[in-house]
Amino acid sequence: MTETNPGARVAALVGPYSSGKTTLFEDILFAAEAIPRRGSIKDGTTIGDASPEARARSMSTEMNIASFDYLGDPWTLIDCPGSVELTYDAQCAMMVADVTVVVCDPKPERAVTLSPLLRFLDDRDIPHFVYINKMDHEDASVRATFEAIQGISSRPLLLREIPIRDDTGQISGMVDLVSERAWRWEPHKKSEMITLPKDLETAEGEARTTLLESLADFDDDLMMELLEDVVPSTSEVYENLVRDLRKDLIVPVFFGSAENENGINRLMKALRHDAPGVADTAKRLGLPASGKVAQVFSTAHAGKAGKLSFVRVWNGEVADGDVLNGDRVANVRRHLGAKSDLVGKAAAGDVVSLGRMAEVRTGDLLTESGKETSDWPAPPAPMFALALHTEHHADEVRLSAALARLTEADPSIKAEHNQETGELILAGQGAIQLQLGLSTLETDSGLKLTQTTPKVPYRETLTAGTTQKARHKKQSGGHGEFADVEIEIKPLPRGTGFTFDDRIVGGAVPKQYIPAVEKGVRAFLEKGPNEHPIVDVAVTLTDGGHHNVDSSDMAFQKAAIKAMSEALPRCKPIKLEPVHKVCLSVPSEFTPKVQRIVTGRRGQLLGFDAKPGWSGWDEVQALIPQVEMTDIVTELRSVSLGVGTHVSEFDHLQKV
Repeated sequence: MTETNPGARVAALVGPYSSGKTTLFEDILFAAEAIPRRGSIKDGTTIGDASPEARARSMSTEMNIASFDYLGDPWTLIDCPGSVELTYDAQCAMMVADVTVVVCDPKPERAVTLSPLLRFLDDRDIPHFVYINKMDHEDASVRATFEAIQGISSRPLLLREIPIRDDTGQISGMVDLVSERAWRWEPHKKSEMITLPKDLETAEGEARTTLLESLADFDDDLMMELLEDVVPSTSEVYENLVRDLRKDLIVPVFFGSAENENGINRLMKALRHDAPGVADTAKRLGLPASGKVAQVFSTAHAGKAGKLSFVRVWNGEVADGDVLNGDRVANVRRHLGAKSDLVGKAAAGDVVSLGRMAEVRTGDLLTESGKETSDWPAPPAPMFALALHTEHHADEVRLSAALARLTEADPSIKAEHNQETGELILAGQGAIQLQLGLSTLETDSGLKLTQTTPKVPYRETLTAGTTQKARHKKQSGGHGEFADVEIEIKPLPRGTGFTFDDRIVGGAVPKQYIPAVEKGVRAFLEKGPNEHPIVDVAVTLTDGGHHNVDSSDMAFQKAAIKAMSEALPRCKPIKLEPVHKVCLSVPSEFTPKVQRIVTGRRGQLLGFDAKPGWSGWDEVQALIPQVEMTDIVTELRSVSLGVGTHVSEFDHLQKV
């Protein structure tokens, strides 16, 4: 069922940190003869992860994009960061992929780390394979890992091959369950076809029957053949596999060792024969079928090269000089890791970068009319924040421009000025992501930045009422300043806010000055003596005095501030802290640990329920003081194999 002309196809490699995606990326490029030699992560010679940050951290910090030919077919491979903090990059890559390869290691207890990825793929109906990597490791079990992943996948997994083990129990090859051919592996050598081992004949037959029965769930004709003991042809089985994969009905599972280059060719052949083409993917996404259509899935600012918009061309030909979404296309480039070539144009299916398209953003659908839109995933809500500070106030203009470029390149990072605390806040998915962002900011702006924990916007309130008189009088030649006020202060219930009234009779305070008294009271409450706003207070102007010449708005404001300041100690102020309502999401096995995190941070548990649509996950509801939320995501991830998340919002104020 391979399309006559599927065009250039795109595969995304996704998976948890350290699952071996970048090594697999390197293997595929080497096997396809896109690179002359296979690089090493240890030696820092890989095509992917070439940036200084990636090399220093020994981890993918951004997408690695490589376009190449394999057996005459054009392909683009996108290796995505595995850190949970950089998940949005992976989501953007999966959105433009024809097929996704989910890479994992053979540890059943870590299968849960695939949950967010599989959930996203299933929700978006994106065809995907699972590749169980590191099968050269001792005790690696295909079956146990397969069953663990099936427990978290809403799609049925289909084992496409079974392992051959040597006398020591080590995996030394595989048997393809469709062709029923066996292959022996050797590190860094091409696999050798061998006769199916006698001791595997029964296991192979049972595994093949299981595969056929799973396919028959989606094909009545195949079901009838199996019921009548008719052996389906190999071509019929392949047709079912291809059709069901492209409809995202099944998830084929392969295995191998990227480190030893085992199982690579088998995976590549499955990609070549089974993956849909660009027209099918565009149709699945509901995109326009005519005209020039491309989609931005990543944005980068590359120093002197300026802004680069990485796009997948869905339809037509995009060339230098075209105008899409009101921006002129220029410098169309094809990429192989950090290297790129000017190609001038790109056809349907291609992945290229477009230079200096100032107005386009990640997720934009580019057309000649500029009026088309598509369903693009929103960035996740921030879960971790830092306050940034420059050495000099004048540096903030340069920093502001660099922040705009950073947040454009990574929409899952937010930057904003907190009006209450006066701080510049950088917020994102975690400490690693923000440290990467800080490194980019310092390089881009040339500034030395310092970081602190964001301030908590505390409040104060009053627990007792009082009455206070105050006089403001100043005489220094010419018109003086005079105002006399008497105010009554009362506490209000939590959350009521501020009210002001007056009971002036006989013109003791002329009407035109009463608003000035309120303004003075508000000015005092907004700042408070301890730099914390005072809330939930009722103030009433009950009496006062004025002078026909020396009274003024400013004089009455000053008198009001003085009265509030002198009255405050008798009102017995207390400090209030903001409390957030928090929803923490984790696999159910970690729920007790999350509950302990909540109580250990002065939180109040409100209960927990199954997370809607997520098999085996819980949502824990709680009230937690904001000051305790600063690094909660770090602890949450540490007890949940890195997959725990939370969302929160302000709920109320409470006494510290």
